[in-house]
Amino acid sequence: MQPRRFPVQIYYEDTDHSGVVYHANYLKYFERAREHVLGVEELVRLYRVEGIGFVVYKCEMTFKEGAVFGDTIEIRSTAKKESEYRIVFSQDVYRGEKLLVVGAVHMVCVDAAKKLVPLPASVLTSLERDA
Repeated sequence: MQPRRFPVQIYYEDTDHSGVVYHANYLKYFERAREHVLGVEELVRLYRVEGIGFVVYKCEMTFKEGAVFGDTIEIRSTAKKESEYRIVFSQDVYRGEKLLVVGAVHMVCVDAAKKLVPLPASVLTSLERDA
């Protein structure tokens, strides 16, 4: 599967006192990139019609080098079904071809009562199509 690419412009507000992107901001960038992988419209439909939403189960990040103000970085995302209930997004951050951050975000689905539910068929179909 080819990774889905999502560009992010780094603004001054993204950085900390040392001039590099504040570590927690990468989680926001990952979230935006995942929304584009799954499709914003489908995520809205799942939430409004089926009452299903995604939540983070586990997140891992390894920092190799920091992005800085003025950079344009790219989040490269691939998704893999890990179980009937869990999908794992490998989300790596690049500046050009230089790897900056290695990330993995494990997601599960819950219903309106916050109970674990199997991954929706529409999501699985989308992942199979992209594989």
